[in-house]
Amino acid sequence: MNVHDLFDLNEKVVLLIGASGVLGVQYAEALCQAGASIVLSDKNYDKCKQLEKNLKKKYSNPLLSIKVDVTNQSSVQDMVKKTLQKFSKIDILVNNAIFPEGKKERSYSFEKFPLSLWNKIFSVNITGLLICCQEVGKIMTKQKTGNIINVGSIYGLVAPDQRIYGKSGVNSTIAYATTKSAILNFTRYLASYWHDKGIRVNTLTLGGVKMDQSPDFVKSYSYKTIVGRMAEKDEYVGALLFLASDASKYMTGSNLVIDGGWTAW
Repeated sequence: MNVHDLFDLNEKVVLLIGASGVLGVQYAEALCQAGASIVLSDKNYDKCKQLEKNLKKKYSNPLLSIKVDVTNQSSVQDMVKKTLQKFSKIDILVNNAIFPEGKKERSYSFEKFPLSLWNKIFSVNITGLLICCQEVGKIMTKQKTGNIINVGSIYGLVAPDQRIYGKSGVNSTIAYATTKSAILNFTRYLASYWHDKGIRVNTLTLGGVKMDQSPDFVKSYSYKTIVGRMAEKDEYVGALLFLASDASKYMTGSNLVIDGGWTAW
């Protein structure tokens, strides 16, 4: 056993969906450092191209940017086709796409939450997940090997503590919490379904990331974590690399929780 080899992603092709987001950018950087070839995929193609440009200044990894709408099966099929044309295989799929909830979406009370918005959030967070796993899974079953990481949230495990949110405008919606909970059993189902195909499927469950929230909110949120603070945006990359690499090769159908102790008490 060589510990360095366990985390080595040289010769691995990673399809990173949701690459242009705050955490997606961090994942891309870490995957480059681990030696992976990466497909940067997102609905925001311009941000992916800019990320690709930035990464090429620092690393020599093969990179490819692709625009994708995960709610559209033809778009996902096109993404897979382009990936195979360049790399001939897909070793790792990171499902990091999420519906971009803003203040408007978060302002609705449960009683007045629009059905149309519920459907939009589900179309990205769950239906998009289904389509991506279906299309990439077809390739992985032929390869007889593959690794899928579905990114979840602590609000798939527990309810948001409404006392700390108030009118902060950063509370997640009922649809977000429900979809993140659904991801957990979606992961378990696929791990079991593909048990004899050489495909591992796991969930990476994350806590809150410190960005531009108000000081009062950060203080209230931090008080509820055991470590006493919110996560920095680069503090999840170690867990992602663990799940993406052979360091976790005996792990499937599981949920890795990185939340500063939020759900431990």
